[in-house]
Amino acid sequence: MKKVVLNKKQQELIERIGIFFEHQGLPPAVARISGLLLISDRVELTFEEIYTTLNLSKSAASNAINILLKAHRLEYITKPGDRKRYFKLFIDHWETVFNDRLKFLPFMVSLLKEIHSVRSSKNKEFNANLKEIIGFMEYLNKEIPKLFIKWKEKKTK
Repeated sequence: MKKVVLNKKQQELIERIGIFFEHQGLPPAVARISGLLLISDRVELTFEEIYTTLNLSKSAASNAINILLKAHRLEYITKPGDRKRYFKLFIDHWETVFNDRLKFLPFMVSLLKEIHSVRSSKNKEFNANLKEIIGFMEYLNKEIPKLFIKWKEKKTK
């Protein structure tokens, strides 16, 4: 079995990354695979390297990889003459992925506005908080594109 050689600090960091992603709602195997691919000196790892290094069952690793592939957080490549798939984080195109994830904001604002419009006035505090969330999301939707422009300008200087 092929294991990726990791030092103690790298192993501990994978666990910390895993716990962080678990707190964001990801399953443990998904979280740790993400951590391994962030930490590994080799950015492309085979299925076997992933499940043996993390001591996962083949089933848990396969399910986690499929979740990451569907969420566009992971991609794979193949190499000529090699039947294996090499998995890597979808980090090369982070800006596109980030912008794609932000596309939910207008839909969410519209949905929250509709929810707010049908709520009774019985719970004024809840309604006020909902309206504040709507306002903040509208603000984000307007300001994030400006931040990207500023960041790009700063990056090119």
